[in-house]
Amino acid sequence: MKEKPLVFNIGPIWFDGTILLMTLITCVIVFTLVFVCTRNLQLKPKGKQNFIEWVIDFVRGILGDNLPSNEVNNFHLLSFALFLFVFVANEIGLVTKIVVGETTFWKSPTADPFVTLTLALMMIAMTHFFGVQKFGLKGYFKVSFLQPVAFLLPIKIIEEFTNIITLGLRLYGNIFAGEVLLGLIVDMLNNVGWLTLPVVIPLEMIWIGFSLFIGAIQAYVFVTLSMVFMGHKLEAEE
Repeated sequence: MKEKPLVFNIGPIWFDGTILLMTLITCVIVFTLVFVCTRNLQLKPKGKQNFIEWVIDFVRGILGDNLPSNEVNNFHLLSFALFLFVFVANEIGLVTKIVVGETTFWKSPTADPFVTLTLALMMIAMTHFFGVQKFGLKGYFKVSFLQPVAFLLPIKIIEEFTNIITLGLRLYGNIFAGEVLLGLIVDMLNNVGWLTLPVVIPLEMIWIGFSLFIGAIQAYVFVTLSMVFMGHKLEAEE
């Protein structure tokens, strides 16, 4: 059975209501998580404060490996928010999925290519913005596109587009594949019958666990590559 998103229109413009709803829920979850974990901070952290500080240090480690040391503080908050958003967006539809009739009401926002490509486009656009901010328009063009040799200009321009595609589709493909396989396991139960229950339940649990791991890895990869691209724009090639 082919699933359909919850769609609605405002005038001539149609919207994917499922993606909008799940993106909003993702933002609420991230905000709530950070809000709860940062209440009543103590000098000797424990419990929830330990968790949020571990995430902060983890993201800071990503930046330290890929950005100039003097730029880490400038992008720490951005990367922290991006990591949590992508992580929650990946996992939210891999834990469960709600389909009523043919309409999907609950899924991972990052299982939609428009979401992941938009995220990728935003990050690549920001690399250009901060590069221009640091070097000036003329200096940025020289540093990013004419060094180390000018004849690489066409390749470097093409590279900017391929960066968007690879960054976005890598995330989409992994999360979408996880949701599809989870759906196929459930369909096996629906089509064959309850006799497959002893097989379906272990398979579903194993694949959910594996998908959650993949979702976490993809959040890490997305932030890491974003900061790699950012680092390339903030450093002049010798």
